[in-house]
Amino acid sequence: MNFYVAFFTLLFCGLTLAQYTNGTYESEDSQAQSCHPDMCQLMKDFDVMKENQEDMKTRLKNCENHMLKLKKVAPRVVFSAKTNASAAIGPYNKDTILVYGKVITNMGNAYNPDTGIFTAPVTGTYYFTFFYHAGGEQWSHLSLIKNSEIILDSSDHRTADDEADNGGNAVFLQLQRGDLVFVRLRASTHVWGEGYGTSFSGFLLDYD
Repeated sequence: MNFYVAFFTLLFCGLTLAQYTNGTYESEDSQAQSCHPDMCQLMKDFDVMKENQEDMKTRLKNCENHMLKLKKVAPRVVFSAKTNASAAIGPYNKDTILVYGKVITNMGNAYNPDTGIFTAPVTGTYYFTFFYHAGGEQWSHLSLIKNSEIILDSSDHRTADDEADNGGNAVFLQLQRGDLVFVRLRASTHVWGEGYGTSFSGFLLDYD
């Protein structure tokens, strides 16, 4: 049934302000009166069309929101870097940020190979790993730091019977945009800087 025909028919009949129940209708200034079956059906059809129109508006709004989510593409943030020194790094007399100067991958450019610091470009969940190789004659101790907070450690005591040590750790971190993540070498410890055994990696898993 045509919407406009129904609407103007109701206006013409003076029933747009009426409320109908079980074959009767009530106007604002009259008591319940009998309703012609065809007119009652017309009013019911009119209400159904209004409900369908509201339902269609809701469906369209949901589709728009879904399309906006699909268009929201997550930034690509992935990095891996290793140390590129020609010998051991450390020991130093104070805690030192370990700089992984040889970049392997740095999508999004969130890792700075000059400072060794990763800066979160967006708020989200990230995954980080770090590994090291070291000589067994020296103590090794690395910490993964978020801003100024120690998140993880990996260490090994020196021993005369162990020629080399290997260690590492991994973590999922919830970061805010601008948070800093880096690996710190503890004072009086060392790692081996040459080769491929000492590395730092991370990537964005999910973002808000």
